[in-house]
Amino acid sequence: MFDNKVILITGGTGSFGHMFAGRLLRDYKPKKIIIFSRDELKQYEMAQRGEFKSESAMRYFIGDVRDYDRLVQAMKDVDFVIHAAALKHVPIAEYNPTECVKTNIDGAMNVTRAAIDSGVEKVIALSTDKAANPINLYGATKLASDKIFCAANNMAGEDGTRFSVVRYGNVVGSRGSVVPFFQKIIDDGATELPITDARMTRFWITLDAGVDLVMKGFDRMYGGEIYVPKIPSMRVVDLAKALAPNLPHKIVGIRPGEKLHEVMVPLELGRDTVEFKDHYVIKPVGISYGTDIDYTKNDMGEVGRMIEGEFEYASDTNPDFLNVEDLKNYA
Repeated sequence: MFDNKVILITGGTGSFGHMFAGRLLRDYKPKKIIIFSRDELKQYEMAQRGEFKSESAMRYFIGDVRDYDRLVQAMKDVDFVIHAAALKHVPIAEYNPTECVKTNIDGAMNVTRAAIDSGVEKVIALSTDKAANPINLYGATKLASDKIFCAANNMAGEDGTRFSVVRYGNVVGSRGSVVPFFQKIIDDGATELPITDARMTRFWITLDAGVDLVMKGFDRMYGGEIYVPKIPSMRVVDLAKALAPNLPHKIVGIRPGEKLHEVMVPLELGRDTVEFKDHYVIKPVGISYGTDIDYTKNDMGEVGRMIEGEFEYASDTNPDFLNVEDLKNYA
């Protein structure tokens, strides 16, 4: 699907961008891969990495998703866009709310407008479990972003750019993940590990699985839907035991804006959700686009079923949990 195509990744110097670009180069023959971000040092460092250093398909655009004109320049002749750029740190977003809004909401509007105006074929935006029933500003801005991308299909028209969203939980080993946080504390000689709450659970996904979900999303998507993978949950205390089995835990309390458990499909949207073998699809709601599309089937030949009755996909009630031994392998 990506052979001889031009792919642009906003926020492309992050963990996801590195993995996605590497997979494109390994498995396909893209015409160009455009890394769009605002940090020239990270772009330089990425360009020096072995898999990218001598790769002629790689392009590096300095720019900010807050800048519509620069996005239009970067999207010239682009076929597919992955929107990964975001301000993601929960406490920092709470302290700097307007900056979070400018990047996560205004940036989403700019990306959708620029993609439509540039004739991009398909766009997938990365979301987060924190966007479902949000209690912090980061989650609220990502919920707004999800709504913007789903509704952008209406603005694009019947034959225009198609937009979809991929939503998943904590990524193993990514920047901001609890794994490198715990690992640094351990490496620094900690005598105990801080635990916010012994009951806390989170969804858990590998970066490789996240990239797979997005790549398949371009084949699966009609436009307007939100893709949610079926992934395991883990207890934070079990993760701590897996990383440092001999260290005691210190309960430090939940941070402001932090949930005890995360949700990826809210109860209120369960009736609009299609279940497939390895993922869920939340159908577009409250918009006109997609009302005549059968979301129980896709171009990959997969067939799902509409969920009946009450349904919520939450980290504490998830039937799939990782134990300590499983987490040792993941971490």
